[in-house]
Amino acid sequence: MKTLLRPMLSLFVVLSVITGLVYPLVVTGIGRVAFSREASGSLIYKDGKPVGSSLIGQNFDEPKYFWGRLSATAPMPDNGLASGGSNYGPLNPALADAVKGRIAALREADPTAALPVPADLVTASASGLDPEISPAAAAYQVSRVAKARGLTPDAVQTLVARYTQGRQWGIFGEPRVNVLKLNLALDGLASGSV
Repeated sequence: MKTLLRPMLSLFVVLSVITGLVYPLVVTGIGRVAFSREASGSLIYKDGKPVGSSLIGQNFDEPKYFWGRLSATAPMPDNGLASGGSNYGPLNPALADAVKGRIAALREADPTAALPVPADLVTASASGLDPEISPAAAAYQVSRVAKARGLTPDAVQTLVARYTQGRQWGIFGEPRVNVLKLNLALDGLASGSV
């Protein structure tokens, strides 16, 4: 028994050091050198201070801001510690009620909106932390944001177009608009710094 115990413990210690210390340190070091912005959380700064991450949605609910996707995180929206979807199936009445409620809130916020409400404004993403919306979701909100800020819809739409990202490498994903970046640009437009 002793002849087996010593090699097993030695192997356990060696593998623990390799997989628990050496490997994470090497991967973290490579990440910091090769992908320093991403390894630091893809933080967005304003006036030298971090205001958020381009990878995690933030809760905007004022009419002067673009609103992101719904967040299914608890106990508060866009809680990075509670990432996860609502897990409501398509036949679940709670999902239908949530969608109806969000449509009503969007229509109430801008009764003049003539466009159909895009799906990504009334449903949560799988993570509940989606930082981006579709160009259609941004277009739906242009008139509300322009009115709340005293801007022309064309000026706001121009800003949306500037912050619309295409497909990754031209083939993966869908065009998208980062809500935090767009809202910061709107604030900069109001202060004259854009």
